[in-house]
Amino acid sequence: MLRKLHFIFLFNLLSLTILGQTNQWIRINQLGYLPNYPKTAVWVSKDIQLPSRFELIDVKTQKVVYQSKTVVSAGAYGPFQSTARLDFSGFKKTGSYYLKTPSAQSPVFRIDAEVFRGSADFILKYMRQQRSGYNPFLKDSCHREDGFIVYHPDPKKDSTHLDVSGGWHDASDYLQYVTTSANATFQMLFAYQQNPEVYQDHYDAWGNAGKNGIPDILDEAKWGLDWLVKMNPAPHEYYNQLADDRDHRGLRLPNLDKVQYATNQGLARPVYFITGKIQGYKHKNRTTGVASSVGKFASTFALGSEILAKYYPQFAESLKARALDAYTFGKEKPGVSQTAPGGAPYFYEEDNWVDDMELAATQLAKITKKSEIWQEASNFGHQEPTTPWMGADTARHYQWYPFVNLGHYFMAKEAKDKAFASYIELGLEKVFQRGKNTPFLNGVPFVWCSNNYVAGILTQAILFRQLTGSTKYQAMEMALCDWLMGCNPWGTSMICGFPTSKLTPTDPHSAFTHLYNYKIDGGLVDGPVYGSIWSKLIGITLYHPDEYADFQSKLAVYHDDFGDYSTDEPTMDGTASLSFLLSFYEKEGQKLQPQNNLQALGGIVRMDTTKKEIYLCFTAHEFNEGASIILNVLQKKGIKANFFLTGDYLRNPSFQTTVKQMIQQKHYVGPHSDRHLLYAPWEKRDSLLVDKTTFMNDLQNNLNELKKFGLSFAQINYFMPAYEWYNQSISDWTAEMGLKLVNNTGGTSSQADYTTPDAKNYLSSEEIYRRIFNFEEKTSTGLNGALLLTHVGVGEKRTDKFYDKLEKLISELQMRGYKFEKLK
Repeated sequence: MLRKLHFIFLFNLLSLTILGQTNQWIRINQLGYLPNYPKTAVWVSKDIQLPSRFELIDVKTQKVVYQSKTVVSAGAYGPFQSTARLDFSGFKKTGSYYLKTPSAQSPVFRIDAEVFRGSADFILKYMRQQRSGYNPFLKDSCHREDGFIVYHPDPKKDSTHLDVSGGWHDASDYLQYVTTSANATFQMLFAYQQNPEVYQDHYDAWGNAGKNGIPDILDEAKWGLDWLVKMNPAPHEYYNQLADDRDHRGLRLPNLDKVQYATNQGLARPVYFITGKIQGYKHKNRTTGVASSVGKFASTFALGSEILAKYYPQFAESLKARALDAYTFGKEKPGVSQTAPGGAPYFYEEDNWVDDMELAATQLAKITKKSEIWQEASNFGHQEPTTPWMGADTARHYQWYPFVNLGHYFMAKEAKDKAFASYIELGLEKVFQRGKNTPFLNGVPFVWCSNNYVAGILTQAILFRQLTGSTKYQAMEMALCDWLMGCNPWGTSMICGFPTSKLTPTDPHSAFTHLYNYKIDGGLVDGPVYGSIWSKLIGITLYHPDEYADFQSKLAVYHDDFGDYSTDEPTMDGTASLSFLLSFYEKEGQKLQPQNNLQALGGIVRMDTTKKEIYLCFTAHEFNEGASIILNVLQKKGIKANFFLTGDYLRNPSFQTTVKQMIQQKHYVGPHSDRHLLYAPWEKRDSLLVDKTTFMNDLQNNLNELKKFGLSFAQINYFMPAYEWYNQSISDWTAEMGLKLVNNTGGTSSQADYTTPDAKNYLSSEEIYRRIFNFEEKTSTGLNGALLLTHVGVGEKRTDKFYDKLEKLISELQMRGYKFEKLK
């Protein structure tokens, strides 16, 4: 008897959070869990009664693989009458699972060393979309006339033009600040410095698709540095801000921005000179000096000179003098240089500056090798042992910024000063104490941009663990990571479009989505705020019914709604602050299971490139004329291959003897979709032609047909998509069903064996054969790990059958030292 369709079960699981359960929910990290790391979910309920136990269930087998009666109560929290932490850290086996209590069950999630793979590069999508000047997402330019100087003490320079086009828009508005841009640039440079091995090269310096030999994160950091250089046109001449809140005149794309700030300046925007004095028109800031801003210039220029020396030696060298000048200027005029408000009272109210000067000093000490600068860094650092927001219940907007003091890390690591490791621990302890009795272990205050605070303290926790080896705060560390990925009261990730195909912000405060339905993948939204803050904000209007109404409370409010600019607006600097932590966990995954295979859009397109092994793959749907030849050759040569068969193929009575032969000869036999569906348009691969339910239904039907031949679900681990065409969503949905998506290795042209002479893409069998060996000879890793795909049958229109060359192909490859492997 066939088991009831898994897809129905899976669909119910995925829908429970919104549709089925009204009183109890299980919140999980939607991205998944690293096998040997702490793994905890949070059970929340509108009722008082705690569950007596919980179970972990394998999606593939539907068997309970772990169970526990340890349900740790965390009391009432926000909208919930009772909560509990469900710890399943003891279970480490790779796979897809869900958690279940007697009255609740979680969405499906993965335990896998690869769950973070590609995450560090994913968020760069948003950074590229935020570019000013040339915008690669829009393939157009914007704000090319920037800007005209304001607040310059020299009347001859005030109101004159200064070329400061470039950089990134700060958020969904188009203002630009050194405060956030310098920090974002430093964060990306720091992430690359610490974890270079995870970053890929898929885009050029302009942000367009195409390799340029430089990791994409450094292309992005260079974009930021180029703008900072423009904002520092001469020694002791620094600018802090481009545009002001006059920007907020209507909703539009940046390349359609027609806001005029002055009738005689065209579309140029004001660029604010750093005076060290109070600025603003209707409202005023509280500026006391220049050090907070020029300190950020200095640290970023110094680190940029170190990291970019390999790729831009002259540019990197020029940054050293700029860094020293900025640092010197900061010492001359200590104090904070806040951003300038205008018609509204909102601005970046930064009240600390010694952290900026400490970080600047550590970076200058490294590149100048001057011990006295290390001492200066120490002096600055001791003035602020912990960033003042840590442990506090509230803070003004960006009052204590950046949210993490990386200067303390460099003092502890490079200067070997143990006092600074203790300062790092002190800050962690304050946040830990504030959140230790909550179910999510989140001691961050729910002020504006609370997610940025989470990223900051999470970064600090990771660095502390690296510095000391202590796991004292690892439970909090992982809880904060989980919070960003969906283990929070609302059950949603806080990163737009990530994890792919999960519950993430879809209606953020952005003209890109609101006016044009453009995706803004990778952007970290502001995150929850106290109900008391939200209720007092100016201009908040929800555009649709609140899908999270059951989870709002006086404690914290979050809306996935364009109208809520306080909780659902992505920010450029918040997104950049994810760089280190995502790259760190991605590297941790590599350590757990070093992978030499290649992936594209979440699918494996090549196995271990260090081994001379080839995986012969064959797909079959409507044709079968080559089956006997292929199977005879494989048997004669004594090798195993991999067959991916559609449900239509498996149901065809004429082909069923062939299927039995494949199984008897112990080849891998797996799914290729039930009805050979095309999942994504050829011309727009990141879109979908099927929804999740349709995909899972189709794939499950395919699996059910395989079961009729005696293949158990436990034997089936790999799926090759129909047409060999898929995207990240298809890969993710495949993983949720407990399978890995594989696809042919590009470049060999072997899959062209189906083409017919009347087609433009026709290749003869001789040409295909030639191209396979041309690829082998010209590629540094040859055909190592290649998934070499051809078809079981191609129909009558093609008389030149490539499978007639199969024996010759195998013999030649064996002579070249290759072995043939079966997927396991």
